[in-house]
Amino acid sequence: MKEISRKKRFVALWFAFCFCLSLFSPAGLGKAVAKAQQEKAAGIQGVADLPGKNIGVQIGTTGDTYASDYEGDDAGSKVTRFNKGADAVQALKQNKVDCVIIDDLPAQAFVEKNPELSILDEEFVIEDYAICISKKNTDLRDKINEALSTLQKDGTLADIMANYIGDDTKGTLPYKEKEGLTRENGTLTMATNVAFPPYEYYENGEAVGIDIDVARAIADILNMELVVSDMEFDSIIVAVQSGKADVGIAGMTVTEDRLKNIDFTDSYTTSKQVIMVKSGESVSNTSFSEKFKQVFLEDARWKYIPKGLWNTVIITLCAGLVGILIGFLFAIVRVYYERNEERPGWIRVLNSLVKLYLTVFRGTPVMVQLLIVYYVIFASVNVNPILAAVMAFGLNSAAYVAEAVRAGIMSIEIGQFEAGRSLGLTYGQTMTSIILPQAVKNSLPTMLNEFIALLKESSIVGYIGLMDLTKAGDIIRSNTYEAMLPLCTVALVYLLIVVILTSFVSKLERSLKKDAR
Repeated sequence: MKEISRKKRFVALWFAFCFCLSLFSPAGLGKAVAKAQQEKAAGIQGVADLPGKNIGVQIGTTGDTYASDYEGDDAGSKVTRFNKGADAVQALKQNKVDCVIIDDLPAQAFVEKNPELSILDEEFVIEDYAICISKKNTDLRDKINEALSTLQKDGTLADIMANYIGDDTKGTLPYKEKEGLTRENGTLTMATNVAFPPYEYYENGEAVGIDIDVARAIADILNMELVVSDMEFDSIIVAVQSGKADVGIAGMTVTEDRLKNIDFTDSYTTSKQVIMVKSGESVSNTSFSEKFKQVFLEDARWKYIPKGLWNTVIITLCAGLVGILIGFLFAIVRVYYERNEERPGWIRVLNSLVKLYLTVFRGTPVMVQLLIVYYVIFASVNVNPILAAVMAFGLNSAAYVAEAVRAGIMSIEIGQFEAGRSLGLTYGQTMTSIILPQAVKNSLPTMLNEFIALLKESSIVGYIGLMDLTKAGDIIRSNTYEAMLPLCTVALVYLLIVVILTSFVSKLERSLKKDAR
């Protein structure tokens, strides 16, 4: 009963917390600052007004490239980069940036759901979209070019576009996959960033949009099975280069810099970069219940949370097990080296390698390690992203577990080890029967705390196309343009798990202290 009441209190606190946050706005907090930022942004009427402004862009896009020309100029221009276009739009709504440079159609989709935003009449630049593909995969490039030519001639491309952007045809021309195909030519893995409507976005738990339908149509012609891999935009080209994806389709423009590293197919559509600003129109505040319904209940978006949580738990549990196994082995090597005066050459080499391992994995960010494992170590292997995440986090955790176990072993008096050897036990028998049981008892709380840290560190797996708990919140936030509820919900879930684990660690520590008495 106590446990149930605790959960009820947490839920009640969460609702109260979210409700209180919903009451605040720039009008109540930092009103003078918000007004000054709005006046500054109001001066943007065209491209000529960009110098001296804070420009928001999505990192890795051509908008980022074009905006970089203003960065560091005499006018004091600043470029603020975001992982998603929706994040840049959210920042514009909150007056954190003066404008956003973004593709035209996504800008229209954002403005449609955010009436306080507007698009300037003057276009920034016109560009062509194409499908990126590895320079080594010329055969697939030629096949896709033929497929695009066919789709262009039979009007399929035009119908796909009209289904998403036509005034009178929107939603009336959905692409239907061809029936009876054997899909005998394998899979076509598409790397994309599903946060760029109408080119790619989530609807009812599935990735949809112009680019998704174009990829489906190409897969039909090639008699292949389409697999969509959702990842950060700036990871798409790396994924295609390393073979983790066959193609990258995400409203991607052909540029000279990109052509140095990646190849492109023929263009399948034309777009333009535009400038989005805040129009200053007032928007009526919606109630908390309406926001909750919009964020979680519409399109059953709440389902992303348990799906992401499941991947988070799986990765954390498996990586924790890998870390414990490897960490114990490394700790024994280190202890054997430190407690033996006679050190044969093989143990010196092993100890040096272990120390190097600990230095590298404790001295570099875990996100860098994750990207290296997925895009470098497994560059030529089509490994499951979950397996890559488990390996990366497991190897990282092993470095910390090794030191925790080593400290636990070293805390055992050397006399106990000597007593075991004097009784005729071998080194291995002494360690497994006398030393390790006590060492585990001493280091177990530390290892469990490392497990808690591992749980939170797993929130970066979205960079390799995995949906975890944090990614689930990002998807909801990108679809609804509402930041507070998704972020608070994700934070609450993490908090509940950590509180439960922390409570377990505390009880374990008290139990171990009682046993010690």
